[in-house]
Amino acid sequence: MNDVHRWRVPGRVNLIGEHLDYNGGAALPMAIDRALVLKVRGRTDGQVNCWSEGQHVSFSATATPGTVDGWAAYVAGAVWALGTAGVEVAGADIVLESDLPTGAGLSSSAALTCAVATSLADLAGASLAKTTLAQLGARAENDFVGAPTGLMDQYTVMLAEAGHLLALDFASTPPAYESIPATWATDNLVIAVIDTAVKHSLASGEYAVRRAECERAAAAAGVPLLAQISLDQLLALPGELQPRARHVLTETARVKASITALGRRDWTAFGQMLTASHESLRDDFEVSCPEADAAADAALEAGALGARMTGGGFGGSVICLIAPEKVEGLRGRVEAIFAARGWAQPQVFTVSPSAGAARAD
Repeated sequence: MNDVHRWRVPGRVNLIGEHLDYNGGAALPMAIDRALVLKVRGRTDGQVNCWSEGQHVSFSATATPGTVDGWAAYVAGAVWALGTAGVEVAGADIVLESDLPTGAGLSSSAALTCAVATSLADLAGASLAKTTLAQLGARAENDFVGAPTGLMDQYTVMLAEAGHLLALDFASTPPAYESIPATWATDNLVIAVIDTAVKHSLASGEYAVRRAECERAAAAAGVPLLAQISLDQLLALPGELQPRARHVLTETARVKASITALGRRDWTAFGQMLTASHESLRDDFEVSCPEADAAADAALEAGALGARMTGGGFGGSVICLIAPEKVEGLRGRVEAIFAARGWAQPQVFTVSPSAGAARAD
């Protein structure tokens, strides 16, 4: 390929603040040192060719929702979203390379849509803000693919700074954000990821059901966004809506407590917030799965200060805050538990807070 350019867009881990983006709450994610790399060459014939892991898909640069499916829909969705913003894509050859596991709750889909939007906007000579590109990445998932995501993933993979977390507040539109130093390494701690090998898809029905339940709870409480609910309003809700609202209320408090603990380098308190978040996601929001629960328990048994599922749920990954010398013990414990239960072998690896999307050539 001649005149090939490269872009790198990372995945992300959300430390805490799950399912709060579309509820007007806060979140504390970070970009990670695993990423999607796009090699892109411009074309002028209106065709987009994509290659990934030996697969080749071709479609028109004017493809509309419903005309492209599978993984290529995310690429086509980003091309389409650029068009809605007035950026004409004349065509492209795109090669995808990644060390980011798909379906692991590490935001591979947001990395893909944002990488395509960023690279093709650059090739077209369009100067778009990173926040705009993040919003276009979300539009590709929401309106082209049909996955009802919020904006947390896209903002993180576009705006994160190396060595920092991204504190996001979705009470406003667009969301407010600031970078916060990640200091656990100073105290000999790491974030470990346990990929349960249970693939999830935010385009599946249960995620949309949770969003609809939250909207019903907000309407019943008389608040525009569920994160604005008070304890009294929560207790006045119909019984079937209380668990979802309770997760949003308590998770909002946990995000604030986690930011305080982070500033004080109080890792015991920070870990407690992670574990409490998992329990809430398991019991009140009901988006965990047996593999994630087992992985979180195993992490705590291996000496982690806290553990929780990360991402939308229904599979994916668990994260934990742990000393690096305990990671091998964690890996052995998780692998043994999964093998004993006849589950697929999990993957355990550590991640570091990294920079967001950037051109790599």
